[in-house]
Amino acid sequence: MLLLFAAVCCAAPLTGTLNAVAALAAARSTTPTDMGGGTSADIPPRMLQAYKNAVSLIGREMPACRGMAWPVLAGIAKVESDHAAGLHIATNGDITPRIYGPLLNGSGVGGNTTAVTDSDQGRWDGTTAGERAVGPFQFLPSTWDGGIARDGNGDGIKDPHNADDSALGAAVYLCGNGRDLTDLAQLRTAILQYNHSSAYADVVLGWIRQYRAATTASIDLSHVTGTARTVLEAALSQRGVPYSWGGGDASGPTTGICCTPSGKSGANITGFDCSGLTVFAYAKAGIRLPRTADAQAGTGRRISAEQGQQALQVGDLVFFAYATGRDSTIYHVGIYAGNGQMVNAARPGTSVRLDPVDAIPGYAGGVRLL
Repeated sequence: MLLLFAAVCCAAPLTGTLNAVAALAAARSTTPTDMGGGTSADIPPRMLQAYKNAVSLIGREMPACRGMAWPVLAGIAKVESDHAAGLHIATNGDITPRIYGPLLNGSGVGGNTTAVTDSDQGRWDGTTAGERAVGPFQFLPSTWDGGIARDGNGDGIKDPHNADDSALGAAVYLCGNGRDLTDLAQLRTAILQYNHSSAYADVVLGWIRQYRAATTASIDLSHVTGTARTVLEAALSQRGVPYSWGGGDASGPTTGICCTPSGKSGANITGFDCSGLTVFAYAKAGIRLPRTADAQAGTGRRISAEQGQQALQVGDLVFFAYATGRDSTIYHVGIYAGNGQMVNAARPGTSVRLDPVDAIPGYAGGVRLL
């Protein structure tokens, strides 16, 4: 299953093809509690435990592997199963109900055009009519039984429907014959081995960047002065406040509205969407902004995407669009915090946090108001 990781914020509704893109771009996630950047808040705690457990065991399983880290596993699992979100994950890691992909019978459903014959007599995928991917990491039974199956929780069973077992199996699979996953080229090769699609690799790498940011996000304000500092401190003071579609104004968090292009509601959540956060932060510096991200792009001095991120300064608005160069397609805005990071209210299921600018697709430049 391919979940695109574009943020869904607060732009005016799009129509036609772009509206369909916007709907596809929103991923399922859960109510956040995180205070940091990137975020691991959309990962059920038991799944995050499984990813970290796999990392602790990979040295035993694949001594030559380098650079395996939980964000790598989280990036794969986000795209493959949304971390089994909403399902029951038992203390021992068993996931119920089981996660099954579409039957690979060449019908075209789920993108499959080639029939795959049954290899496990239905043991893992529940059918003898063919093969279908299984578990939170969506392994084919033939792949699982072909040498990557592992017992991650020490119960003597190697089950792809178990969080610990499947996470360790995924780590082994990605490590190959001893890759160095700190090297971007080798990491991309590992992801392409998992699914030979450049689009898939791009999406997974985007999630990996976001999850990595959760472990490193911090910002030094000692060199920031004047209105830029006022804006940035105001935005950073809201870290941990939930995302709410339509939420936030110059006074602070407000109850949002229904609904995002993907149907996510903010009607029962007090918080910020992306432009609500920027309205609030800039109001603290006495600057009034329009309410939506695309309208905010029409204020101040425009910084084009062609100038690159190096043209941004602390306090600048940072924009993201479905079609670069067309401000009418801008769907997201953040506040540049320096060192390639921004203060960000990303999408439903997250909270205000620090994110790398390049963790969001469609960089469309910025606006300087300070």
